Amino acid sequence: MFFERLVFRAMGSPCALALYAESRAEIASVADACFREVARLEQKFSRFREDSLATRINRSAGDPSGIELDAETSALLDFADTAYCESGGRFDPTSGVLRKVWDFRSGQRPSPESIAATLPRIGWAKVQWEAPRLILPIEGMELDFGGFVKEYAADRVAELARSRGIRSGLVDLGGDLAVIGPHPDGESWLVGIRNPRNPEQAIARIALKSGGLATSGDYERFMIIDGVRYSHLLDPRTGESFRAGPACVSVTADHCLIAGVTSTIAMLHEEGEAEAFLAHVGLSHLAITQQGHLHGSARLISSSPDEPRMPRSRPPAFGNLGPASNA
Repeated sequence: MFFERLVFRAMGSPCALALYAESRAEIASVADACFREVARLEQKFSRFREDSLATRINRSAGDPSGIELDAETSALLDFADTAYCESGGRFDPTSGVLRKVWDFRSGQRPSPESIAATLPRIGWAKVQWEAPRLILPIEGMELDFGGFVKEYAADRVAELARSRGIRSGLVDLGGDLAVIGPHPDGESWLVGIRNPRNPEQAIARIALKSGGLATSGDYERFMIIDGVRYSHLLDPRTGESFRAGPACVSVTADHCLIAGVTSTIAMLHEEGEAEAFLAHVGLSHLAITQQGHLHGSARLISSSPDEPRMPRSRPPAFGNLGPASNA
């Protein structure tokens, strides 16, 4: 059995594909198909590409006839609609326009006037969506797939690898993970969760045999002004950086897409409410408070010196994973 961990960059993030197979030629063939699938989804849903579907959708804003969408995009928007409704508006695929007023490289908080001027262009409830036709009724409205397409891509790549005969492997798209299958001996993949206040170190480890894991945190893009931390987690209901939530939330689920949206929604709850929300959802999770306390139902793996060592034939655990830039 051969093993390779292939590192690449996609969707604005560092990525990796870990595969076991009977030959290196098989690994190369499957990896090539997986890379092409990630590239396809990035080309289709990236807001940064002039030739993407996402750009065509956003250019249709204000056109009363809207735009007709394919089955894959329609399914994603049906999922986004459900997430919007169940999150009380915390998850909103139209909120990407806020990035135009929040520049975390500037070190300056946007003016209340600029936020107020942007809010009328936000609100999934304003969108007319009845598959396959989508109408963005207000000129300047946008859909931003970046909040969930990377997780969807991780699930798609894992499914593709399994369809090509791979039984053991892991997909990592910027910290959003989808398990193809456990190690050949049946053991779990060990995943490090970053310490949100010291991101170069892992604060915990979680074992994964199947499904997906996604992490949302306030430490990837942020600025501190007069001692106040403003993170990229923007509340679509107010247009403000949400500062009352946990420092970091990791969620495991049957699919990375579900884990990713759940972790994002949890981060837009106040700390005490976030834990109640996660308990209600019933998915395994780890929440890290602003004070560094760990809460949740996820079974953590010890990092103590007395921990039994993995066999030498086992590739190293994936470490220090967390949120990254969106496509």
